[in-house]
Amino acid sequence: MDFAKRLQDYGFHPPTCSWPISTAMLIEPTESESLHEIDRFCEAMIQIRKEAEDVITGVQPRDNNLIKNAPHPMSVIVGEWDRPYSRETAAFPLSWLKQRKFWPTVGRVDDGASFSDTG
Repeated sequence: MDFAKRLQDYGFHPPTCSWPISTAMLIEPTESESLHEIDRFCEAMIQIRKEAEDVITGVQPRDNNLIKNAPHPMSVIVGEWDRPYSRETAAFPLSWLKQRKFWPTVGRVDDGASFSDTG
């Protein structure tokens, strides 16, 4: 689920999670997706895996990192910042996002929380 949330920071709609297997993401590109778009998606997934490695190796804390705090909407990026990573890394993890960024509209929505609780 955390990977899916972080994909929003890369401009992708998060894939279906927990179906048909509870620990899996269902990724189904359509025939209309260009090879360029699929390559961008793969590059994003590879970068998110690198971010996860920083958590696994202790470079980033388990409870306060790029993936756990995703997505990062503009309201979070321009607000008070007390996170152990830069705003630029949160908002523009890959260089091509500086030219074409689709911002998530809200921060993380937990199952038990309402939309009024989002950042």
